[in-house]
Amino acid sequence: MPRLADLSVKTKDVWEIPRESLQLIKRLGNGQFGEVWMGTWNGTTKVAVKTLKPGTMSPESFLEEAQIMKKLRHDKLVQLYAVVSEEPIYIVTEYMGKGSLLDFLKDGEGRGLKLPNLVDMAAQVAAGMAYIERMNYIHRDLRSANILVGDNLVCKIADFGLARLIEDNEYTARQGAKFPIKWTAPEAALYGKFTIKSDVWSFGILLTELVTKGRVPYPGMNNREVLEQVERGYRMPCPQDCPISLHELMLQCWKKDAEERPTFEYLQAFLEDYFTATEPQYQPGDNL
Repeated sequence: MPRLADLSVKTKDVWEIPRESLQLIKRLGNGQFGEVWMGTWNGTTKVAVKTLKPGTMSPESFLEEAQIMKKLRHDKLVQLYAVVSEEPIYIVTEYMGKGSLLDFLKDGEGRGLKLPNLVDMAAQVAAGMAYIERMNYIHRDLRSANILVGDNLVCKIADFGLARLIEDNEYTARQGAKFPIKWTAPEAALYGKFTIKSDVWSFGILLTELVTKGRVPYPGMNNREVLEQVERGYRMPCPQDCPISLHELMLQCWKKDAEERPTFEYLQAFLEDYFTATEPQYQPGDNL
């Protein structure tokens, strides 16, 4: 009969690795809650390592989240490999060579992409989110900064579930400067009601990021203005050169009544079939 003390050690489990097994080689990014590094694990496997500043989240709640992250396995989700659960917490995942979708669109090879590639990338994100939907999970922070790009325009969803663990008052206040208000459904921003349908809203915003090559949503408006205007029924207009049919999809994602928004299953199918079913006459232009 195992003693309780043995069990608590066991909960650390096979995902727990010694910090010494990681070599941080190149810092890829520095965010408000920590850094991201490219590194190696056991001297051989190329990995991404997210390091969290002490105090960002409690190690206990992080470990619970990691348990869920381990259960979510899909081709379009960045795969969790291992964790170091003592502070500073390290999250070790598969390495995606082209970085975040946001940077890829703004400054990387994504700048010259036309609609077919952009819609394909959107379909990949929708496929990953449809899996999260099937698993009855939610992301809570879906935006291009949290999508990673690999070779051949492969896109994968990162950072699912971590948003709710952050113990930063400015972030959790939702009115705080750090909270991604422009991506957040009104019922989530105002009342903390996060569901898969609030993720669908965020996906609509991500679609605007794709077709504008990473422009910040609601240009010229601050967070407070966005909250007020969206609550009054304002929605972003159709971006330049974006087909009306794609803007109509965005508007479906932004329905005030969350239940009227489409499922990710629907979004995936719509985007995968877009150029046969919806826009068979598409011709590339200068921009899209």
